[in-house]
Amino acid sequence: MDVHEIKKLEYDIHKYTSYSTTYLPENIREDQSTNQTSRWSSNSNNPPQYLILKLQRPSIVKKIKFGKYEKAHVCNLRKFKIFGGLEESCGVLLLEGGLKNDPIPEVFDLRYRTSSGELLPVRYIKILPLLSWGPCFNFSIWYVELLGNDDAIYVSTSLKSYNIEREAEIIRLCLKYFRQQGYERAFDALQDQTNVQLEHPTIQELHNNLVTEGDFAKTEAQIERLIDEGLMDEYLARQPYSVSWKSLNTESNKWPGKRGGHQLVLDPKNQLMYLYGGWNGSEDLSDLWVFDIKTNQWELIHENSELVGGPSPRACHKMVFDTHNSQIFMIGKYIESSSRVRDKLKSDFYLYDTETRTWLLICDDTKSVGGPDLVYDHQLAIDSAKRTIYVFGGRILTASNTDELSSDQFYSGLYAYHISNNVWNLLLVDCAHPRAAFPEVNSIKSRITHSMLFHDKNRKLFIFGGQRGKEYMGDFITYDVDTQEVTNLISDNSNVDAKNGPPSGLTQRATIDTDRNEIYVLTSLSKGKDRRGDMDLNSLWMFSLNTLEWSCIYRSDENKEQSPSSPCPRYAHTLVFDPASKIHYLFGGNPGITWKSNFRLDDFWCLYMRKPSRENALQRCRYLIRTQEYEELAKKDPLRGLTYLQTKLHAAIDRENPDQVTAFHKLATLLFKLDDPAKGNASPCSSSMSGIESPASSSMMSPSCSNEMDLYAYNIDQVTQITNRQIVDLEVKRGRYSIYNKIIEFLPQKMCQPKANLTDFILV
Repeated sequence: MDVHEIKKLEYDIHKYTSYSTTYLPENIREDQSTNQTSRWSSNSNNPPQYLILKLQRPSIVKKIKFGKYEKAHVCNLRKFKIFGGLEESCGVLLLEGGLKNDPIPEVFDLRYRTSSGELLPVRYIKILPLLSWGPCFNFSIWYVELLGNDDAIYVSTSLKSYNIEREAEIIRLCLKYFRQQGYERAFDALQDQTNVQLEHPTIQELHNNLVTEGDFAKTEAQIERLIDEGLMDEYLARQPYSVSWKSLNTESNKWPGKRGGHQLVLDPKNQLMYLYGGWNGSEDLSDLWVFDIKTNQWELIHENSELVGGPSPRACHKMVFDTHNSQIFMIGKYIESSSRVRDKLKSDFYLYDTETRTWLLICDDTKSVGGPDLVYDHQLAIDSAKRTIYVFGGRILTASNTDELSSDQFYSGLYAYHISNNVWNLLLVDCAHPRAAFPEVNSIKSRITHSMLFHDKNRKLFIFGGQRGKEYMGDFITYDVDTQEVTNLISDNSNVDAKNGPPSGLTQRATIDTDRNEIYVLTSLSKGKDRRGDMDLNSLWMFSLNTLEWSCIYRSDENKEQSPSSPCPRYAHTLVFDPASKIHYLFGGNPGITWKSNFRLDDFWCLYMRKPSRENALQRCRYLIRTQEYEELAKKDPLRGLTYLQTKLHAAIDRENPDQVTAFHKLATLLFKLDDPAKGNASPCSSSMSGIESPASSSMMSPSCSNEMDLYAYNIDQVTQITNRQIVDLEVKRGRYSIYNKIIEFLPQKMCQPKANLTDFILV
C-alpha cells in the first residue's frame, strides 16, 4: 500500500457514558441509513456524554465520516468535539464542528499533525456530543467511519518522532516547574544534561530582567524592542475587531434625499464617493452626487443626468469605479412589470468621466453586441489592472416577466467587458441556459441579491449568497479570471467554516480587504415574508481567506426605526469600503416599515473596525510592569510609591478604558494597608491578594492567563523556618511572575514556555 494512501480504519467501542434501550454504541459501526434503530443514543443530554473508539493499532487518522438517518432527525449532533491520543484520556483536540440536520453523510478533516508539523499518531478517538438539533433531545450517532493510514512502517516513524517531541515537552514542563519553585540548581542541571531549552533566549532575557532582577526600566525597554520587531503582531492580528458607527449627517442643505436601490462608489485616490439614482418612494431618480470625505460635504453634480447625456432615472442598477482612468461604469436597472414594453427592455451601458464630469453612452443595448440582457439585482466587479469589468447574475427583464416568476430561464450568467477594446465575452452561462447542455460550455448557477468581489492579488472573483427562486444559495464560488477555473469552496471535503457564517435569506452587502485577505458581509433586514425578529438586526461578518473561517464581529442590540448611535436595519441600501482608511460607508435604504411602505432613508454612516495596535500593546505591557513596580514601592517606601503612582503609573493608564481607570484608582489603597508577613496577612505586592482586580482582566487585550496562583507561593503558615524577609521576597517574585505570564501571552507561543503545568497531570 502507498504510505500516503488513506483507507477505512477498523475500530472497537472502547468506552461510553450511557445508552438508551437498544440504541447500543456498537450500532455506529454499521451504516444503515434506513434503519431507525441503527444508532447509538445517549441516555441523557447532559454533558459529558461520550464514546471512545479504539483502533486496532496506532494510526494517522485524517478524516471522520458521519452517516445519518434517511430523514432529518432532532437527535442529530448540532455541535460536537473530537479528541485523539495514544491513551484513552485522548487529550488532543482533533476537531470541533457540527452536522447539518439532513440525510446527507458528512466527512470532516481531522487534525493529524502536531504544532511543529510532525504526524500525530492516535490509538483512541473520543467523540464528545455537545448539542443536538432538538435541544431537549438525547444525542444520537448513526454511523462513524475513520479514514487514515495504519501502515506499520509509516506509523512507527511518526511514533518515534512524536515520542521524541513529547519527551522534549515533558522536560520543558519540568524546567518550568523548577524555575517556578526556585530550584535553580535542578533547573540548570536538567537543561545542561538534555540540551532542551525552556524558551527562546530573548524570552529568557525577559524573565531575568523582570522576575529575577526586578529591573523594570530594562524590562520596559526590552518590551519596546520586541514590539518594534513585530513579535506581538501575530497576537494583535488574532484579536477581535471592535466595531463602532458614526453618523455623517451634516447641517448642509445639500444632501441626497431619501432613497433605496441607489448606487455608491468610492474613488480611493481622491477620497470621493459618487452616488447615483435610486427610488425615493414615489419615483426613480437620475441625480448624481459626490461626497468629499476630507471636507465631509456633498455636492450635487447633475439633478437630472438624462438632460446632460446621462442615463435615465433608475434603481437596482450597478456601478463600478475604474481607478485607472477615474471613470464610473453603470449597467442594469429595474422596470415595473406594467411598463415592460420591448422598446424599453434594452440594456444601456454608460460611462461617467469624473475628471471632465461628462457622460458617455457606450452602448444602447449590450445584448446586441454580445453582452448581457437587461438585468437587475446583479453584481459588478472590476479588474482595473487588466481593464476588465465582470457582470454576474441578476434577473433578466422580459416583456412577460414578473417578480413572481421563478423560471430558471430568466437568470443571467457571467460576462466580461474589456474596456480597452470595447468587447464583451460570455464566460459562464446560467445552468438553465440551453447552451449549458453542451459539455464544452461552462455553466454556473446564477442568482440575485448575491455578492461578488474581486481580489486583485490572487486574481479571483468570490461569489456567494443570493437567491434563486425560493432557494437561498449556500455555496461559495471562486472564479480564477486568468485560468477560468471555477471552484466551490464549500464541499464535502472542504475546510470552509460554512456553518458559522451569516444566515441565508438576509439582504447582504459585501466588501473585501485584499491587504488583510478578509471579506466583510453586513447583513440586515430580511425581505422575506417569514421574517423573524432575530433576523431583523444588523450584523457584520468577517470571512478570513487565510483560515477559511467565518466570525461575527458585530451584532446590533436594538431594532428601532432610528438610533442615535447606529443605523437601523434595512435593505436596498449601499455599502462601500475604503481600503486605505479601513472604513465602511453606508447610505440610505428601505427600513421595511409596513405601514410606511413608501418611506426611504437618507442617513449616512461610517463604520469603523479596529484591532489593537502596537501602541495599544506597548501601553498594556507598560501598565502591567509599572503596576508591579508601584506595588513593590508601596510596600517598601509608601512615599516614593505615592509619587510613582501620581507620575509614572498615571502616565501609563488608558483613559478610554473605564475598567483600567477604576483599577488604577483602587491601587491607592495599597499605600494604607498594614502588612505583617509573619502573621500571614495579605501582601499588597499581589493585587489578587489585596482585593484589587488584576489589571489584565479588564483590558480589551487581556490574554487568557494560566491558573498559576501558587507560583512562588509557599504555604506560609507551614513554613516556619524561613524568615519574614524571605516570605516577602517570595511574594514579590510571585507578583513579577504573574506579570511575566501575562506579557508572554502577547508573544509567539513557540518562543515561550509551555502553557501547561506539571502539576496539571498530578491526580489527587
